[in-house]
Amino acid sequence: MAGRASDGRNASRGDRPRKPQGGSSRAQGGGSAEPARKERPSKASPARLAALDVGREVRRRDAYAQDLIAARIDKSDMSPEDRAFATLLALGVASCVGTLDEALDRALNSPADVQDDVRDALRIAVYEILFLNKSPHAAVDQGVELVRFVQPRAAGLGNAVLRRVVAMKEAFPFGDPTRDVAALARLHAFPLWLAKRLIADVGPQAAVDFMRASNEPAPLFVAVNEIEATLEEVRSTFAQAGSAVAPVEIDGAAVPGCLRVPDPRVLQDGRVKRLFAQGKVLVSDAASQLVAESVLPAHMPASFLEVGAGRGTKTILLQSGALRAYGSQMELVALDNHAFKTDLLRERARTYGAHVAEALTGDATRLDDVLGARLFDAVFIDAPCSGLGTLRRHPEIRWRLTEERMGDLAALGLALLRSAAGHVAPRGQLAYATCTVAHVENNAVVKRFLESPEGADFELAPIAGRACVATRLAPGTPDAHFAVRFARKR
Repeated sequence: MAGRASDGRNASRGDRPRKPQGGSSRAQGGGSAEPARKERPSKASPARLAALDVGREVRRRDAYAQDLIAARIDKSDMSPEDRAFATLLALGVASCVGTLDEALDRALNSPADVQDDVRDALRIAVYEILFLNKSPHAAVDQGVELVRFVQPRAAGLGNAVLRRVVAMKEAFPFGDPTRDVAALARLHAFPLWLAKRLIADVGPQAAVDFMRASNEPAPLFVAVNEIEATLEEVRSTFAQAGSAVAPVEIDGAAVPGCLRVPDPRVLQDGRVKRLFAQGKVLVSDAASQLVAESVLPAHMPASFLEVGAGRGTKTILLQSGALRAYGSQMELVALDNHAFKTDLLRERARTYGAHVAEALTGDATRLDDVLGARLFDAVFIDAPCSGLGTLRRHPEIRWRLTEERMGDLAALGLALLRSAAGHVAPRGQLAYATCTVAHVENNAVVKRFLESPEGADFELAPIAGRACVATRLAPGTPDAHFAVRFARKR
């Protein structure tokens, strides 16, 4: 869902990690040397050069590091060890960029004079020093080589700055994190405002667990597509490829068809690749799979509307779950506001054998314009959200998001609920889900909907045997997702 979520990428420049303004040609900043860089040899390691390439494009294009890693690191001819280290560095810098810049600015006499490409290189070394506890000598030496690669005349500056960072490491995070929220935020590389918001929303200990877990590698889960395969077939294939995948439980409840993959490298095995090519399995976080399973009605609905269908991952999960629960797929209508995603959904649905009665493109806040007076037994809104529950997979979010944007997303979620309410059949159900832990986007939206004129005919109904689905992010857990179910009273 976070792929569809608006995570603040359109926020104003002042809301992003600081990007120094500089057109200076002085030695410490230098002019752009992009064209020559491709030809210039470097003593920097291949992994660090690859991470630098990813970081530069993340900055330039507001791209996602994971997408660039897939295109530029995973498909490179580097050794597996170098690819792993390059990925660690690229994701680490994307996660910690604001804190890295703060440390750099403390070590620079004139932060605004440092060119962006030099800062890209310095961030990698600072990340190694502050967060990976790498040998200071190696981190400084390689950091200087990265700076020399992008701006040869700035190498001396890079050496001086990185030595200052090494000297200040002992004082990092510049305060007592048990008493000082700013120090706590730095320790876990979170913006101060977001650390405060998490503490207010989930409590101090859960907020610390959340921040710590957000900096860990994301666990890998796959979903067995019941339409094309059986659980036994998929487990057997992974076992033949040398991976003992395991069933998954969340809060003591099994997630049907969900398997945890201990080593992502198995996805490169030809037998496993065939499972994906044949539509028998797909990558999906366990919490996302739990949401798809939980929003299915107790009995087969005559009609089901999925709002915010995106590229169809939840669509496939829903129909796979329907086959498991009801013995056949539902009459499902999928809706998204982007035509290219609707086209992709159709293509993926064909690959995975998921039945989609209609794939529509339109504004879900104005469903009357898209659907007329049509009613559905069940409506599911996979709402655009801040994506805070998926920070391990989309680390840029924390530095691009703003409080204002979070409020806008909450307003959008409410608008989607109010619009969808008129298209729920009598005694039908309406489900709402996000992948965030923010109170303003979750519980507050639910409360505002029930208090609205459109929500007057609805009441909260149990989902997955409880009041709501609210998975929490902690070390080793699936992502943090939220879901509720409303029942139409008449």
